[in-house]
Order: sequence, then structure tokens, then C-alpha cells
Amino acid sequence: MKAVIQRVSSGSVLIKSENYEREIKKGFVILLGIRNGDSENDSIFLADKCSNLRVFEDKEERMNLSLKDVDGEVLVISQFTLYGDAQRGNRPSFIEAAKPDIAIPLYEKFIQKMKVNLGDEKVKEGIFGAMMEVKIINDGPVTIIIDSK
Repeated sequence: MKAVIQRVSSGSVLIKSENYEREIKKGFVILLGIRNGDSENDSIFLADKCSNLRVFEDKEERMNLSLKDVDGEVLVISQFTLYGDAQRGNRPSFIEAAKPDIAIPLYEKFIQKMKVNLGDEKVKEGIFGAMMEVKIINDGPVTIIIDSK
């Protein structure tokens, strides 16, 4: 399982076909990719890592504070293209990306664990598999990639 974590001053997701919109202020937009072989343990590990990641600046301007410390929010977006392989040819292969029957429960477990760690009201999400417009105002910019393996 892979997470691309972007520290943001704001972020939002819009799904026009569903009349669905979610928005956060200061926090993380997390692009979450799930691959074949990932497990519930990967979801829990990654959610705990993201919840406790210290990339917000303290009074000395050092990245030393976590989401909890800054009362931050999270927007989680499913992103199977994180496992796109473009080593050969110009069209990526997505063979490593988990199929929805495996990926959806792990995506939901990740979100559930984030809510346990941060509180229900602090965690928003897109809709798995939907075509989404994601807006990110990257703060820093700070982008961290974590792989559960």
C-alpha cells in the first residue's frame, strides 16, 4: 500500500456525477494506492503513520508537529494509478493495482483507522473508483511518500 501525503492549506474533491463535494482546510490530502498482496495490517500501519507524521512547523519553524498537534484535517482519495508501471512502453500497466473487491475493504479500513486516530469530523474522503476533480493547495510544498512494505 502506498500513500502520497501532501501537506495542504486546503483541499477538496468534487464528483459532479454524484453531486458530491468534500473540503478540508489545513491538513493532508492523501492519495492512497492499494496493490495486490496488501492486507488489513498495511492499512492500519499506513493510517497510524499518516496520523502521526510530524511535518507541520513548530515555533522554531522545524517540522515537528503532527495533524493532532495542529488540529488538522485529512482528505483521502483512492488512486490506483500510483501502481502504474511505465517501465516498458508508453502506456502504463496497472497489473499491480488491486482489484476493487480487494482494494475497497482496505481503503475503508484505512479511513476507519484514520477516524479512530483523529476523530470522525477530521477525516473526509472521495468515492472509490469515481472520476474526481481534486484541488490541492500544497503548503510548503511538502509531499511525503510512504509505502507499507
